[in-house]
Amino acid sequence: MLTTRFVTGSPNWIDVSTPDIEAAAAFYTGLLGWTFAPGGAEFGGYSQFLVDGKSIGGAMQVTADQGEPGWTVYFQSPDTDTTAKAVAANGGSVLAQPMDVGSLGRMAVYADPAGVAFASWQPGDMGGLEAVTTPGSLSWLELYTGDTAGAQPFYNAVFGHDFTAVEMPEGAGEYTTVNPADQGPDGMFAGIVPLDSDPVEAATGPYWLAYFEVEDVDAVVAKALELGGAVRSPAVTMAGAGRFAKLSDPFGARFGVIRSESQPG
Repeated sequence: MLTTRFVTGSPNWIDVSTPDIEAAAAFYTGLLGWTFAPGGAEFGGYSQFLVDGKSIGGAMQVTADQGEPGWTVYFQSPDTDTTAKAVAANGGSVLAQPMDVGSLGRMAVYADPAGVAFASWQPGDMGGLEAVTTPGSLSWLELYTGDTAGAQPFYNAVFGHDFTAVEMPEGAGEYTTVNPADQGPDGMFAGIVPLDSDPVEAATGPYWLAYFEVEDVDAVVAKALELGGAVRSPAVTMAGAGRFAKLSDPFGARFGVIRSESQPG
């Protein structure tokens, strides 16, 4: 499961790029109970979302030529420059070269060989997410890709990720889980899903999907519609996982919500 005891390859940050940071903040605070902490000029207005005073992600305003709205996942790196070289050496692309973010840390943005964007964070004064798996925070990730066979050696070479094929309940087939090196099943934080297995995802292209933990999926789905978001896949329940749905914010940034089967109550 996700944890804030970060090791190499752990998801340790997430942020949303949006053309209207104030409107996006209104949507997510209204939907997930987040608090919005606007950023100052020092870091270009980069802002944070909090739950119970703990940072659970960031937000930045982008123009149309800077990229489409979306959530980006960051993986922990002990050396961002080495990670960038590994990405390039294994068929990926470096979209934003390694850079220092003041004394907070060092980052870079990449695309894997299938074109899926992701980033790395080398902690400095800021370690990363301060809460995960609790209501309102990051709970799970899925990589939707048209190259499931190529994804595994790529992410293993870059971050040391390990992969396990597990049988899904009710004859739903295999699901490949991801965990940091040597962490075993208890460290799994994501699954890999063939893009063509889901017409909704196939229509919009490969990406890393972030799921946020919630207490009532159906109530959140209804609220998302009320706030101007969209339902990409309606709420379903899956044994061994929980109840989940896929949504998008008013600007098209894709995300999911889940009440994990393991959530108390």
